[in-house]
Amino acid sequence: MTVSPRPEGEIIRLLYIDDDRGLSRLVEKELGRHGYAVTCAQDGDAGLDTLIARPDDFDVVALDHYMPGREGLDVLPEIIALPNPPPVVYVTGAQEGRIAVAALRAGAADYVIKDVSEDFTALLRNALEDALHRRRLQREHDASQEEVRIARDRAEAMLREVNHRVGNSLQLVSSFMSLQLRHLADEGARAALKESQARIEAVAHVHRRLYTSGDMSSVAMDEYLEGLIGELSQSLCRDKDGCTIHLEATPMRVSTDQAVSLGVVVTELVTNAVKYAYAPGKPGQIRVSLMQDPMGRAILTVEDDGPGMGDGSVKGTGLGGKIISAMASGLRSAVEIDKAHKGVRARLAFDL
Repeated sequence: MTVSPRPEGEIIRLLYIDDDRGLSRLVEKELGRHGYAVTCAQDGDAGLDTLIARPDDFDVVALDHYMPGREGLDVLPEIIALPNPPPVVYVTGAQEGRIAVAALRAGAADYVIKDVSEDFTALLRNALEDALHRRRLQREHDASQEEVRIARDRAEAMLREVNHRVGNSLQLVSSFMSLQLRHLADEGARAALKESQARIEAVAHVHRRLYTSGDMSSVAMDEYLEGLIGELSQSLCRDKDGCTIHLEATPMRVSTDQAVSLGVVVTELVTNAVKYAYAPGKPGQIRVSLMQDPMGRAILTVEDDGPGMGDGSVKGTGLGGKIISAMASGLRSAVEIDKAHKGVRARLAFDL
């Protein structure tokens, strides 16, 4: 008979619940020779009372089926419902499989067919030690899972702190740039500094979003864009009458790297539209949309109703276009211009 391994010299504390006193004495004697400390209870209620009164005194329970008063199946659920109950091996003299199945469904770790032969105590010992071995493995598994959970929580807390500090540092850089803007008279330099500030804000917004989110691995892009468009409206349209930026975004989550790239792309495209789409003093709307196509790809569109690309020559320094290309490349995509649109419609499709 193979018995599950147990630490050498370990004393197993067994509560044996059975109204058969002769068999109880036999179990106490035979298992005592194998390092068991056996306590006997003459019926289910007595066994239950013993477990309640001495909750930490038993490693395992053997519970008989047929007993005066309440049967084992009546007592078993109450044992299982105790705080941190020991595993229960169900003992029955009946050959009916339905009783064993009912016991297992009620929470028993195993069952043994009862008889007065020597095989019974060997079978019982094997079942008891197997149940204890499985309980030990379950506790080790639970402990390792708890360690993993604690380590994950610690890592997420550290990552949240990193995002918080990065966001604060970027905000500090943006504040320095605002101070510098106050002392710049050259309009070209002021415009370049404002554009750089908008790029920094786009990245900082991702880190602020991650810091306040419960998910460190992804960003709710619709919520992120809502905040970003609000900031762009304040910074870019403040001195432009009739300048409005409209957002339509389907709820979707993207990775943090994708969020950074998309934020910078949107910032560049919206900045270009604000600068070049409409003549000074002329009202105009810039529309930003993020949708999902039937193939599951995300589609980012930024468009205006201005005069379009004109002769197609690059306006400004061309740095914005290079930044857009680099960010789109990180998304394994490229920005396409819809030439059929009256104004400028820039489209970026990427895999989620």
